Amino acid sequence: MPTDVIMPQMGESIFEGTITKWLKKQGDAVQQDEPLFEISTDKVDAEIPSPAAGVLSEIKITEGNTVQINTVVGVISDASGQSAPAKTAAVAPDASGNAAPPTPASSPAPAPAAAPPPAAATAAPTDVIMPQMGESIFEGTITKWLKKPGDTVQQDEPLFEISTDKVDAEIPSPAAGTLSEIKVQAGTTVQINTVVATISVGDAAVAAPAAPQAGIQAAPPAAAEASPEADNDTSDGEPGERVRSSPLVRKIARENNLDLSKVPGTGSAGRITKEDILGFLAKGGAAAPAVKSAAPPAATPAPAAAKPQAPAAAPVVTAGDELVPLTRMRSIIAQRMVDSKRTSAHVHTVFKIDMSRIVRMREKEKSKYEQRNGVKLTYMPFLSRAVIATLRKMPIVNASMEGDAIRYHKNINLGIAVALDWGLIVPVIRQAEDKSFLGIARAIVDLAERARAKKLKPEEVASGTFTITNPGIFGEQFGTPVINQPESAILGVGGLFKEATVVTDENGSDSLAIRSIIRLTLGFDHRIIDGADAGRFMAEVKKYLENWNEDIG
Repeated sequence: MPTDVIMPQMGESIFEGTITKWLKKQGDAVQQDEPLFEISTDKVDAEIPSPAAGVLSEIKITEGNTVQINTVVGVISDASGQSAPAKTAAVAPDASGNAAPPTPASSPAPAPAAAPPPAAATAAPTDVIMPQMGESIFEGTITKWLKKPGDTVQQDEPLFEISTDKVDAEIPSPAAGTLSEIKVQAGTTVQINTVVATISVGDAAVAAPAAPQAGIQAAPPAAAEASPEADNDTSDGEPGERVRSSPLVRKIARENNLDLSKVPGTGSAGRITKEDILGFLAKGGAAAPAVKSAAPPAATPAPAAAKPQAPAAAPVVTAGDELVPLTRMRSIIAQRMVDSKRTSAHVHTVFKIDMSRIVRMREKEKSKYEQRNGVKLTYMPFLSRAVIATLRKMPIVNASMEGDAIRYHKNINLGIAVALDWGLIVPVIRQAEDKSFLGIARAIVDLAERARAKKLKPEEVASGTFTITNPGIFGEQFGTPVINQPESAILGVGGLFKEATVVTDENGSDSLAIRSIIRLTLGFDHRIIDGADAGRFMAEVKKYLENWNEDIG
């Protein structure tokens, strides 16, 4: 039977996609995992690989059409019309480093001309691939190799570190042996399933390539099909020129009204990578040094004042200044903060909370609590429990926008922002409504420790429905935090201070007293949450904290 090509789901909240370009036409031969078509969704533009090797026998959905996920958009058959063969050695490199021609399933593959003797000394090496760190993640940046070529590695021993849109992580070795080759150097961004290194087992390590400096250029041509440097030309530049870039890069350019011909590309053959365009925008989007003909463009150039992306004034440059490119995490944070401000109608409300009751309880119980439970008693579990209880009463604050509708989430997935030396990350306590006070306290400590050690799993930083961020530990009174998309609200925690406060006794008499005061800021999306609802939410949180009567375990 032929193999159906379907519209994939590009994220748990994405239910449709638009085919923007077919990279093959009917009758073309395709290899498994070779880029087949481009799609655009609400959250990502991406190249979709072929699910099998064979012939693209039918295109069912043409370019420009939007269809739901799992819709059959094309059909792949082999030359005989039978089901396409499974992934084979059809694209494996031969001894010269070139891709071997496809081999029919009915006949054995010919041995390469320079093949070594078929003895035990040619044990098959193990490829190390860029893993997929979440269903909506399609690329990752290798930030550091923890081993060098020639080093011995054990299975599951940390081998390299990566950074993606959602998580930084250490990647373990898939096998025990010798790291014989590093194909992708630190600092390079590649798509998932790209072979980034090779581990040889036994005597095979002797025949391993010895030049680690070869980097990504040493990868065989077949690997380029899964690399962000694969050909995907666009004519976004000036007439007669070809600007090489990916759909994601072009999307960023459109959102920022940026002419891609002005962005210097560092990829293969001058291809513009995601890092190139984000770095260019971070530097103010200034025009790149002229590297092409000075011929004027065909269209009449608009006056400089008409370019909305141009900064109001150039930064002051002084001798001794240092210009440092953004790290990948910093670039991602920058883009997401700007996107959130563009997406949500941000409004903030600040409430003053008397934490004296909780402060006294904590001071009395913290030593025994830690001895009893093995976890320190901090203020975050108190705040979290108050938020969870109030979200149960007011589900609109736990909701999110989805197109022209509001999605009310069944569970409370509570994000806790963690400050790292290299950026900020928001691990998520899933189904927080089912956890006790002690369960929340343990979860907060566990997630924070593993975030700092780069041990979080992709699913632990996804699917949050409400976030708490605590910059008050640095002494600030309060802040106005940016909403963590696609959530509709975020709670900012200010510092805890002793203040003179007017208190009223049961007889109505007023007096001054010293109280432990904290300021909480609710940032909310006014498209979903009205000011009255935000006020009621914060009043409930205040009441819960000031009249605390919950067992802390």
